Amino acid sequence: MATSPAYPTCPAPAGSAGAPGARHAHWWQRRAIRAAALVTLLALSGLVILALVRQQTGTEGFLVGLGLATLPVPLLIAAFRWLDRVAPGPWRNLLFAFAWGACAAALIAIVANSFATRWIATATADPTSADTLGATVIAPIVEETAKAAAVLLVFLFRRTDFTGVVDGFVIAGVTATGFAFTENILYLGNAFGTDQLSGETGLASVTAATFFVRVVMSPFAHPLFTVLTGIGFGIAALSGERHTVRRVLLPIAGLLLAMGLHAFWNGSASFGEYGFFVVYATFMLPLFGLLCWLAVWLRQRELRLVRAELPAYVAAGWLTAAEPFALGSMPARNLARDYATHHLGRPGGRTVAAYETYATSLALLRHRAGRGRARADFAVRERELLDALWERREVARPALAYAARVTAPVVVPLPYTAYGPPHGTCAPPHTAYAPPRTAHGAPQTAYGPAYPSYNPYRT
Repeated sequence: MATSPAYPTCPAPAGSAGAPGARHAHWWQRRAIRAAALVTLLALSGLVILALVRQQTGTEGFLVGLGLATLPVPLLIAAFRWLDRVAPGPWRNLLFAFAWGACAAALIAIVANSFATRWIATATADPTSADTLGATVIAPIVEETAKAAAVLLVFLFRRTDFTGVVDGFVIAGVTATGFAFTENILYLGNAFGTDQLSGETGLASVTAATFFVRVVMSPFAHPLFTVLTGIGFGIAALSGERHTVRRVLLPIAGLLLAMGLHAFWNGSASFGEYGFFVVYATFMLPLFGLLCWLAVWLRQRELRLVRAELPAYVAAGWLTAAEPFALGSMPARNLARDYATHHLGRPGGRTVAAYETYATSLALLRHRAGRGRARADFAVRERELLDALWERREVARPALAYAARVTAPVVVPLPYTAYGPPHGTCAPPHTAYAPPRTAHGAPQTAYGPAYPSYNPYRT
């Protein structure tokens, strides 16, 4: 790839990396130290939870539970990754969320729930009521708090990756998926042990009934609860830094809703012979459908914001005229990645994918700034994203131009006069950018250079 031409640089803000007066972080504040400590914590939690579950289920029960509990995990992870495709977060955040749910949160829940239930049974001398109270009150509070801790950590320490409701949706859902995975191993392993003692097999076995209820009917239960907490954090991330009360109360409100829904679901078994099925059909399924609709709407909203916000950078010369449309359409984005992969191999496809992600982040950042919700580091973050786009433009622009031509043969000219250069943005070399014109003087869409003709979908 040819070396990108230089363009004017923005002065580094005081106190930023590389600026005079920047202070060095203490050793415990270094990213490598914190990452090593986190990995160690999760690894130790995983070993302890593994030993506890195996102790309760036995080796054979553990292996059966592990095999059955794994089945819904790829489907749930794929669903959350689909939701996150418009502005995908780093894989390390998802790995942390899943590991926290499967190891740390599950360990906290097992230890705290067991201790609380035993204490209540001893204090009341009524083991039956202790189990009911533990399932409907203690478990929802402990489990939802433990899962919410992962969302809080990403919210605090990965703020550049946590910018809205979709991020809260995804991090919370993946955390809950990890938690449900470990919990299902325990329940299914214990059910298998019960069947071994009673000699039951086939569809009449406890294992089959547990698998049907937990894996077939309600694999979305834990994600559904915790997503409410994630939505609270996501709305808080969209709030301005001056709205401190809102940023604190919204996550708490989401957590309380998650606890309440979890308690209602756990208590449905005590509502009568068919109470569980009534709650499932009249409450859980409609709520699940509502959250699915919300997820799709949020994804489409992000694409609309990309199409609405990026033309400002076209007018400033950072993007070509075809890019706002191509970047605001998932079919066009997919086609651009396939196009670059065909001609330049996987590195080309990854470059286009990174370009799409940075452009989406830039559009969402500008949208928040336009609504008065930009953080203090808005200018620095905007410049980082523009730098990332500029470095990848030679590979990404032809692919996006091709995708725009194929998916939208007739393109309405962009209203260039309605936009000015983004506030505080350093312009690239060709600041006097203007759209080319036809022989009649009307603006026409400029697509830029293109690779040789190629259509991966042509039969």
